[in-house]
Amino acid sequence: MSEPIVEIPEGQLPQNVRTLWLKSLSAVELQNYSYAVSLCQAILKDVPGFVEARKLARHCAVKTAGAGKKKGNAMTQIFSSGVSVSRLQGQIKKDVKAGLMALEKELEKDPNSGTLNDLLFDTAIQQNMSETATFALETVRKGAPENTKLLHKLASHYLARDMPQEAAGVYKDIIKQDPTDIDAVKGEKDSTARASMKKGGWEGGFEDSKKDAEGDKEQDDSDRAGMTRDQKKAKLGKLMEQYQADQNNIGVVKEIAELYEDFGYWPDAHVFYSWAYQLSHKDVTLKNKAEKMKNKDAEEQIKKLEEQLVNDPGNEELAAEILSYKQARSAESVKEAQVRVDQNPTDPQLRFDLGLALYNSGDYNGAIPHLQQAKRNPHIRTRVLLTLGRSFDAKGMFDIAKSQLEEAIEDLHSMDGTKKEVLYEMGLIYTKMGDKEGALGCFKQIYEVDYGYRDVAQRVEDAYGS
Repeated sequence: MSEPIVEIPEGQLPQNVRTLWLKSLSAVELQNYSYAVSLCQAILKDVPGFVEARKLARHCAVKTAGAGKKKGNAMTQIFSSGVSVSRLQGQIKKDVKAGLMALEKELEKDPNSGTLNDLLFDTAIQQNMSETATFALETVRKGAPENTKLLHKLASHYLARDMPQEAAGVYKDIIKQDPTDIDAVKGEKDSTARASMKKGGWEGGFEDSKKDAEGDKEQDDSDRAGMTRDQKKAKLGKLMEQYQADQNNIGVVKEIAELYEDFGYWPDAHVFYSWAYQLSHKDVTLKNKAEKMKNKDAEEQIKKLEEQLVNDPGNEELAAEILSYKQARSAESVKEAQVRVDQNPTDPQLRFDLGLALYNSGDYNGAIPHLQQAKRNPHIRTRVLLTLGRSFDAKGMFDIAKSQLEEAIEDLHSMDGTKKEVLYEMGLIYTKMGDKEGALGCFKQIYEVDYGYRDVAQRVEDAYGS
């Protein structure tokens, strides 16, 4: 019987192996990926439990051989060398270390292969190499996300390790590939609930939460605004207990969603509002709530990334990630808004939502007709006109943009935040038109009531030569 393989961190590498590891890192810096793979394989031959070498080998393999085989082939059982899965399984059964090395050789040629990574996962699980097992299926998740069968396996693995938040993320990726996957939809909901309980300290501790909640009987449960944060947490713990007993109780699900919204836990609020929507037989209000939570979560994620970029301004990879994230989110917002308009084409608010989404995506021509239809709703008319003005401005049609903003100004009487915003936009358009006097007039109106608004003080004082 082979000796068990123990996973180890870099700090526990023998000195001779550490030297190889440093050489492999240097090879990657020099973009000598093939050499780095060979060094990693030499390391794994001596220390098969050093997961970082396996990760680096796969990264380099993607750089070299992965381009033509990025997606792998979960159905293929025979590989370019003629080695079959059954033969690899036999080698692993006979000598696990030698078998793993043979598997690494095949993964060098097809790093994202579902079949090969699945075999690595199963072998790692048998050897109690949990991190290696996770890495194997995470490779598939990244390189061949359409292989939802293995993504389900990865989610189950995370749940078995009591990592529900990670499982929820995997289920979310499955839903992106197949929105009709009911098991994934339910899995994300249940995993998010479990993660929420862990985060709030409610898992296994519902009795304490219940006692805390019962101690506040004088508190009206329906009035969340009057509750302290601790009281809200206690109530959420009690609601989670009720949810575990009956996941189809729409009243409980809605209350959980509302409390998560109060806490600012946008992903959790999104999941529970979405589930409430399903239970309500398609209540549009709940659907809109769910989408609002999703948007807030996306905004928060972008904000965090942008904060990271401020601290690391030269990070081109992070800048590209932010741009990609924004573009993907913008496209998704347009798609969601278009679906709502298709379902109810006469609703001006929905037209405005679509027009705004199109404007934010840079499709000004697409935005304008929807915004024009949205003008008939008096409650949103000013915001619509402002967005229309910005759309025409973006197209370089400054005179039409100015007329939209002038129309908006007619409806605004008090100098509130909206009027300041409209005046500021109009001042910018006057500036682009070369009308310094008109621009100064707009900025002065704001300056007289709000010296600190944006950069109006500097603009006005510069005009006076101050």
